[in-house]
Amino acid sequence: MSLIVKKFGGSSVADAGKFLSVAKIVADCYRGGCDVAVVVSAPGDTTDDLLERAAEVNPKASRREMDVLLTTGEQMSIALLAMAIEKEGCPVISLLGWQAGFQTDSNYGAARIKKIDADRLRAELDKRNIVVVAGFQGLNKYDDLTTFGRGGSDTSAVALAAALNADRCQIYTDVDGVYTADPRKVKNAKKLDEITYDEMLELATLGAQVLNNRSVEMAKKYNIEIEVLSSVTGAPGTLVREVANMEKMLVRGVTKDVNCARITLIEVPDVPGIAFKVFSRLAAKKINVDIILQSIGRNNTKDIAFTISKENAETAVNTLKESFEEIKNIKCDDNIAKVSVVGAGMETHPGAAAKMFEALYDQNINIQMISTSEIKISVLIDAGDADKAVQSIHDKFLGD
Repeated sequence: MSLIVKKFGGSSVADAGKFLSVAKIVADCYRGGCDVAVVVSAPGDTTDDLLERAAEVNPKASRREMDVLLTTGEQMSIALLAMAIEKEGCPVISLLGWQAGFQTDSNYGAARIKKIDADRLRAELDKRNIVVVAGFQGLNKYDDLTTFGRGGSDTSAVALAAALNADRCQIYTDVDGVYTADPRKVKNAKKLDEITYDEMLELATLGAQVLNNRSVEMAKKYNIEIEVLSSVTGAPGTLVREVANMEKMLVRGVTKDVNCARITLIEVPDVPGIAFKVFSRLAAKKINVDIILQSIGRNNTKDIAFTISKENAETAVNTLKESFEEIKNIKCDDNIAKVSVVGAGMETHPGAAAKMFEALYDQNINIQMISTSEIKISVLIDAGDADKAVQSIHDKFLGD
């Protein structure tokens, strides 16, 4: 008997009608002979509403208390979905993250899963119950509630699939698969039948909002096949798994990330260890750094520029100003976007970078920074140019 893990995001359970539609999808799978575990997010914009309410009460609330608040959204979802599945005539039980065995570290707001004690889950599935689990949350060693950050329900679903050795993890969204670009913005975006873990991870990390990047990392680690599909159309989606591409270069997608800020340190002393000191300070604040560019030294100084997420910009600047009296000039620009093209074989196929840069030249778009890897090329540009850059690059690589 197959075991399927299904995950439904907030847009799939935004109102009563959608809860009933999701319940039918789950019930049909169960009646087809499968064991089913379901992971669900908070309904609609509930998480954003809770964040706004917290800000009204205390804009500087502790991260622990924020997690206590934010976990209530998923509790609402699992109860309502379980009720809807009951209406379909199927046996069901709802479980909060801690009841499902999710054990985490104590990094409130961005907790990592340490292990899943799946005994309760297996016992319920052995009774032929459908199990509905609250995504995005777990319990730390102090018995405190923790949350996994934005997109954490995807991570919950893949972790659950790994713990239960599920046959497939299906992620239901408001689109019917993974596209070569955002189909709402790029007119000729194409749906992919399949994509590798590495390619999907790059797309997720670089701004594509279909899957959370942590969930893709976990799927690759435990070899969990993911299917991204629509909760509305019922059409086959996109499979995320290992795909044999041999040595052909296949461009899988073009994406943008406008949640970027560029920090520039001007006239940094050109001495051994300065880069280590700078980035270790940022690491201590749990600030992830992406593209890094260092100039050639001159007059015993050099410039260092790097990108981080926009919400970390103020913390990064303040940390560096407090830590380094010798760095006199620190600039921050958050009016930027990172545009990337992703596909296997980029590094070994001459002309890929030139083709991308030609697409930007065609639109008179200036490139500020460049980063490459085996499967992606990323450029930093003005935020206002992001949409036309994505369309132009997509047309160049993937146009009819």
